[in-house]
Amino acid sequence: MNHVKAQEKKTDKSIRMKEVSNMITRLAQLIKQSNSIVFFGGAGVSTESGIPDFRSQSGIFSHQHYPYPAETMVSADFFYAHPDQFYHFYFHEMIYPEALPNHAHRALAFLEQAGKLSAVITQNIDGLHQAAGSQHVLELHGSVHRNRCMHCHAFYDLAAMLAQKDHIPLCPLCGHMIKPEVVLYGEALDQALIEQALAALAQADLLIVGGTSLAVYPAAGLLTAYQGEHIVLINRDVTSLDHQATLAIHEPIAQVMDQLIETLSKEP
Repeated sequence: MNHVKAQEKKTDKSIRMKEVSNMITRLAQLIKQSNSIVFFGGAGVSTESGIPDFRSQSGIFSHQHYPYPAETMVSADFFYAHPDQFYHFYFHEMIYPEALPNHAHRALAFLEQAGKLSAVITQNIDGLHQAAGSQHVLELHGSVHRNRCMHCHAFYDLAAMLAQKDHIPLCPLCGHMIKPEVVLYGEALDQALIEQALAALAQADLLIVGGTSLAVYPAAGLLTAYQGEHIVLINRDVTSLDHQATLAIHEPIAQVMDQLIETLSKEP
């Protein structure tokens, strides 16, 4: 009986792999037909680089060993009221300086260099898209690589912040607290950035959405600006946009994008 079940499982996996391969081939065809692709991504794009997401069972918000809920600790109110506890959480849970771009980041940079991808719109703050070589990246929630003194507005990179990770980072020039240019809960998104994202989506002829549950607003709401024919979803779990998608690929995005570039390189 166990042998039969194992064989059935193997057969099901083989069928699934074939289905995914066919969808990736179809995605490659859509990319070849497109000239202005926009990629909209979330935390799932970076999980395969060792950066945890927020809402999964093992995500940042699941951590219970802090005196406050994790979601509270990344709010603007908490930052101003308890900067010491905010920074302890921030440096231990949200900063991954050793993380490197994975196949998904590199594939998107490749598509941009090939003249196919016009913009990456990301909810991530890790800077891995730029590290992979992408040029036109719209970081809706800011970046850990940009930090400013709240008094004199002097700029500091991530290395300067990490040098003070054992306490509240203070500006060497004026002694005031430094704040990361990341959008905390309770803060508004940058309006100019939103307008750039809306313009890119409005002009796109293919939208690829990857590594996001589409549960974070107002970021996810920007996708209504897309007026093109095809939407491709690449996400481990089902999303609210699946029913509108030309393709919905429920596999790890780095794996899918690696196979996609391989497929594109083989086809004439």
